[in-house]
Amino acid sequence: MKTALTLSGSIRKGSWNRVLQQHMDRKLAEAGVAVTSIDLADFPMPIFNEDLEADNAPVAAARLAELWRSHEIVFIASPEYNGGVSPLLVNTVTWLSRQKPSPFRHAVFGIGGVSSGKYGAIWGLSHLRESLTKLGTLVVPTLLGIGPANGAFDADGNPTEAPIIRKVEQMIDELTHFSRA
Repeated sequence: MKTALTLSGSIRKGSWNRVLQQHMDRKLAEAGVAVTSIDLADFPMPIFNEDLEADNAPVAAARLAELWRSHEIVFIASPEYNGGVSPLLVNTVTWLSRQKPSPFRHAVFGIGGVSSGKYGAIWGLSHLRESLTKLGTLVVPTLLGIGPANGAFDADGNPTEAPIIRKVEQMIDELTHFSRA
């Protein structure tokens, strides 16, 4: 059975990206994938600083890197902050990029995001795709941008728009097809 790790680049209570993460958890499980859903709040790391790296690298970075290496699929729900990636996610990716062996080269990655704006986090997702690709990550082609957030999900956390439902299905197909397992 294929395995997937999912996370959100937001730890805010009521985060729409957490709703997206939970929706993807359900859809991956329906596709026969064993899902591990994590909260980055459980992996506290200081702001990256090379001075900390040698003697004080956070244990959370090593734990999280091992989780990424132990799954065939990784899905990241990323909020968009000022057209870019959330500081939490930037810091997480930076600390993970320093882990050996690389946690970016085993799994296939899917990225999606929910934003209050009408462009649905697409600018931030483009930035995230570029960063992950430079680290050697295989990111599936579909970008799952959802916006505006208000009204994007029903009371059960399912997308309300047919095009978004189709994109979720397309991403699930890509993640399960391209995974290296």
